[in-house]
Amino acid sequence: MSTGARPDEVPPTRRWENADPRRWKALTVCLVAGFMTLLDVSIVNVALPAIRTGLHSPQSDLQWVVSGYALTFGLVLVPAGRFGDMRGRRDVFAFGVALFTLASAAAGVAQSSTWLVVARLVQGVAGGVINPQVSGLIQQLFRGAERGRAFGLLGATIGVSTAIGPLLGGLLIGLGGAREGWRLVFYVNVPIGVLAIFLAYRYIPHRPPERRPRESVDPVGVLLLATGVVLVLLPLVEGERWHSLGRWPPLLAGVAVLAVFVGWERHYGRRRQPVVNLSLFAIRSYSFGTLIAALYFAGFTAIFFILTLYLQEGLRYSALGAGLASTSFAAGSAAASVLGGRVVTRFGRPLVVAGLVLVTAGLAATELAVRLVSGQDVAWAIAVPLLVAGLGSGLVISPNQTLTLSEVPVAEAGTAGGVLQTGQRIGTAVGIAAIGSVFFAQVVSSRGDHALAFRWALLVTIGFVLVTLVVALADVIAARRTRPARTPASVSRPPR
Repeated sequence: MSTGARPDEVPPTRRWENADPRRWKALTVCLVAGFMTLLDVSIVNVALPAIRTGLHSPQSDLQWVVSGYALTFGLVLVPAGRFGDMRGRRDVFAFGVALFTLASAAAGVAQSSTWLVVARLVQGVAGGVINPQVSGLIQQLFRGAERGRAFGLLGATIGVSTAIGPLLGGLLIGLGGAREGWRLVFYVNVPIGVLAIFLAYRYIPHRPPERRPRESVDPVGVLLLATGVVLVLLPLVEGERWHSLGRWPPLLAGVAVLAVFVGWERHYGRRRQPVVNLSLFAIRSYSFGTLIAALYFAGFTAIFFILTLYLQEGLRYSALGAGLASTSFAAGSAAASVLGGRVVTRFGRPLVVAGLVLVTAGLAATELAVRLVSGQDVAWAIAVPLLVAGLGSGLVISPNQTLTLSEVPVAEAGTAGGVLQTGQRIGTAVGIAAIGSVFFAQVVSSRGDHALAFRWALLVTIGFVLVTLVVALADVIAARRTRPARTPASVSRPPR
């Protein structure tokens, strides 16, 4: 664990003398692109029935439309973050946006489900290229309290994009029609992407690479990491196609490959810069924050997965109606994320703890509401509980991201952000696999009682949040035990 002031740290009350005047406009461009890529994680879920009708797609291809994006997205996050650190983040960001725009256009004009699956795989790669550049650029462009506010806006983007995806998907499908409306889900990215590329070169400053140009990209490390991530993610994102016992061999193999990756990085790091600098995990804020993110995303993302299944399959809600049901969560998350980004430097990790308590309370109230109210009125009954959960979520995602990356050197920002987001993607896959399995098993055992299945799945979701709360509390306790006496050099360090 590092001590003393960070090299890039400035007191929140003092203006950073070298601050780029375009930094807030640059942040806006980054957030728009990030929103576009994260939205595509959830927006497609409500479009699957329309895709099935429009392309006569088999269930296996529909599964890959969703899981293929998540797989390739998680696969390239760390290498892309490393490459951005080495070669400059603006150009890598613009390349990722261009690739995402082209892949979206290809998906929109798809004439077969195989064509659509390939386009989604490329979309996922592009999304994985873009997102670590966003967190890296925030580290690069902002300091002190401004960095907290920037990460607050990023947290709001993450929360809102995940929650509002079903709503926006329902609106677009309603606009385009049940048979062809799904194409608008992809076409909407094209004008946004073109504008983002133009604005990126206008507002995002060019910055020489922060690493020495002769450094290697660590090809063996990249290959080992990619193989391990694929082996871990593939049986999870494939969902029902993998029987429970069939998941274990690739999962165990993936864990073994990742263990080899760690050993290789230690060996390679003695001579040159590895793809992942393992010394980052010696920073308590980073190691605890990465674990918190992975655990929380396991529960957080699955909420909308099981809610959409319950409302559309169990209660026959339309795509738009199912999307509207999550609006209160999105609103609460957006408002609290902005607030959390502003106050995180004052409260530190206890703010994350408070957010997790709110999420737990909101989800418990949601379970009670579903128990007491049935039929078409469920969406109204869960609106306020989901608002509470959304408020809590906003106090978790952005403050945790700020604290997790607060002590990471700017030169490592893209790589560190890539590792953090890879943990989020793995957590999401684990959560959806576990919680989805509980949901589907209960639907079968209860002979189609989707309300009961939703309640059981929600209890598992609450379990993930409670485990996350335990980890956050452990970090708070550890920080208090090791907190040094306040000195002029440490005054501006965010409390933990």
